[in-house]
Amino acid sequence: MTDLKARVAYLQGLSAGLDLDADSKERKLLNGIIEVLDEFADSVVELEEEQEQLEDYLETIDEDLYHLEGEIYEDNDLDDFIEVSCPKCGETVYFDSHIPEDEDVLEVICPTCDEVVFVNDKGFQTEDKPEKLEGQVAESKINTSNDDI
Repeated sequence: MTDLKARVAYLQGLSAGLDLDADSKERKLLNGIIEVLDEFADSVVELEEEQEQLEDYLETIDEDLYHLEGEIYEDNDLDDFIEVSCPKCGETVYFDSHIPEDEDVLEVICPTCDEVVFVNDKGFQTEDKPEKLEGQVAESKINTSNDDI
């Protein structure tokens, strides 16, 4: 906004060239308006500088968070999920792909309606076939029937 400061300086020059009496009301009013404009221009320049500093700081935090997420989630198997639709409300429910292989009987419950959407025993029947996901993008469907789950 250096252009704003230049425009205020131009107005100061124009007011000085008007040859108004130094004690006149018009001169005092014009000088007062120009002083206020100059203060606004200074404030805008200061805000722009602070905004740039905040943007730099936010970018630094974002980069640090990206690296931290990479370190935390790099060694974990959090990318493998199974997707099942809730038969009651239709909500898509994601759960760890290791649950079907667990020796204990585990139930996966829909967070929306508390309906059981998956049980890792052989007797549970579901209308949907689980879909194995890699991260958030489906790669391939699990080749199992409802009897296998």
